[in-house]
Amino acid sequence: MTKTPLFLRNIWYYALPGKQLKIGKPLSKTLLNEQITFSRDRSGKIFSKVDEIKSYPIQEVQGNIWIYMSNDQGSLKLEDVPIVPEFRDQSPQGLESIRLPCNVDHAVGGLLDPAHIAFVHQAWWWRSPQTLQEVVKNFEPSLYGFTMQKHSLEQQTLFYRLIGKNPQIEISFRLPGIRIERISTDKHIVCNLTAITPISENETEETTMFYTTLSWFPILSPLLLLFARIFLNQDREILLKQQIGLKHQPPLTLVGDADAQSRWYYRLKAEFDRSQLQERSFVNPIKAKTLRWRS
Repeated sequence: MTKTPLFLRNIWYYALPGKQLKIGKPLSKTLLNEQITFSRDRSGKIFSKVDEIKSYPIQEVQGNIWIYMSNDQGSLKLEDVPIVPEFRDQSPQGLESIRLPCNVDHAVGGLLDPAHIAFVHQAWWWRSPQTLQEVVKNFEPSLYGFTMQKHSLEQQTLFYRLIGKNPQIEISFRLPGIRIERISTDKHIVCNLTAITPISENETEETTMFYTTLSWFPILSPLLLLFARIFLNQDREILLKQQIGLKHQPPLTLVGDADAQSRWYYRLKAEFDRSQLQERSFVNPIKAKTLRWRS
């Protein structure tokens, strides 16, 4: 059986915020172990180059630059770039990014682990392990991934209470590592898009951005982005500790419903790679299911 590669090809990856790329000022960045140069001409059009003869398709959507890391320029199958629904051409109102000392699979695993929230993200304004409760969520397959169906929030932290009454949440994940969390209340919508982008075999970038209808968000965004930085750094500290243990190459076991989303990720990734090798359409291996865990 062929081993699934660490980096998927023929798929869109998040590259960088559009505001970072200025007219006439090329910007170089390493993605999937390749040094890529991004540039913007006087008309605002963007380009990407690996060298004098090779380039990749790129798109700028909702204030973000995405790059299609293809294998064969002669047989491209371009799917839609990931977008945040309801916000059309709006750019994010807040953005934070961090480099993680791990490969893309471990970074996505941290993104999909629902049970780590109370243990890793501890703060007086958030949660603690003492508030663990059983969680029951319904999932269904979606484009290149799966979606936690819309449901009411049982535990409302300070941020959720600021958004409005009757908050409901829906979370979707799609390959190669895109998570969109949509919170809606009686009057407002807040969407958080998090993108995992591999830099190399042992370094990954995680970018989280916010789209909202909240009129007061620009005023409080410095404080809210500070909280986001705290969360991202907490994840980074856990991954640093994890890398110490991984040096000994222990067997990694994913068990129970809390690890189901991580198992689904590996199944999705393997199926995507097979579909590319066999030159056929992707067939989502995920089925509708109810999961239970404590968080």
